[in-house]
Amino acid sequence: MAAACARTLCKVGWNILESPAARRAGTGSYPVGNVSAHGFRRAYGTGGTGVRAKLLSSLRGGGGRVLGCAFLLGGGLGLYQTVKFNVQQHLAEEETKVSGGGLKLTLYQYKTCPFCSKVRAFLDYHGLPYEIVEVNPVMRKELKWSVYRKVPILMVDGEVQLNDSSVIISSLKTYLISKEKSMSDIIRCYPEMKSVNDRGKEVTEYTNKYWLMLSEAETAVAYREKGMQKEEMKWRQWADDWLVHLISPNVYRTTGEALASFDYIVREGKFGTFEGFFAKYVGAAAMFLISKRLKSRHNLQDDVRQDLYKAVNDWVAAIGKKRKFMGGEHPNLADLAVFGVLRVMEGLQAFDDMMENTKVKYWYRRMERASLNHEGRN
Repeated sequence: MAAACARTLCKVGWNILESPAARRAGTGSYPVGNVSAHGFRRAYGTGGTGVRAKLLSSLRGGGGRVLGCAFLLGGGLGLYQTVKFNVQQHLAEEETKVSGGGLKLTLYQYKTCPFCSKVRAFLDYHGLPYEIVEVNPVMRKELKWSVYRKVPILMVDGEVQLNDSSVIISSLKTYLISKEKSMSDIIRCYPEMKSVNDRGKEVTEYTNKYWLMLSEAETAVAYREKGMQKEEMKWRQWADDWLVHLISPNVYRTTGEALASFDYIVREGKFGTFEGFFAKYVGAAAMFLISKRLKSRHNLQDDVRQDLYKAVNDWVAAIGKKRKFMGGEHPNLADLAVFGVLRVMEGLQAFDDMMENTKVKYWYRRMERASLNHEGRN
């Protein structure tokens, strides 16, 4: 529509310039300035049927060339803006197609939850735009629509619900690689299974959650070296089954650290005034005691920092000195999982101690840059 209008303006301008009146005006001795200015004021009035006559009068008065040039200039500018807009729109569509196929993603989370942080690390690295709904950890009214009451939950296009951080990451990665599959088809590859654990509590698990649902050809492209897929799956599971359980005992190790941790949680989370006060002081005391039970449950040392240091150094040793990341030149899903888990300790004493007393610093800073710069977008 805009292009058609611009072309019409150009055509009108050219016809005016080519008209006999305009050509005569170019060689005559008419007082162009005064008459053409008068003509324009009259032409843009509300004279009804006299408008055409007044335009012709402008032409005879020597303003034809000026008017024609004005139409040509207006049409040219219109065409330029139309082409510019279409190019920008095309580039935006291509970027959306590359970065996520136009998926509308909404993440329900607790900001300080390591599992939620894993999902954000994946989305940020791949440059996938998403909205965040911060869930109140006390009332959880933001999840009243969902039977599944844990976070993270990722809604895709407002229709497909993805639960469990590892399922979310595997599903999205499969989608990014294998565009012919819909998200609804992909999620069926990760069936939900309910069971009762050794403490008599019902738990929900998902089969295949560390697998990407790819063809042989797609797998060969995604994992170019032998053993890469198996290594990635092993360390993703390690992050879920071991590393994540070292976070709470370390950030709530002492009463002072527990209070500092809950101060951060309240500041970053979604709490009311009373809830925030209650969470900060009562929650800190409760988690200090719970962390002692967690230490016993997971057979941690008396100084839980040593378990954290060992785990992180084991991770760095697995990467080795010849690779920037476990994925080689670029982070893989294991890199993103470990980074997401460790990131929730930033700003706390446990994080500072870890950075000072382990070899993880350089890898961690590379991961920060990769996430911040969305290096996995393409």
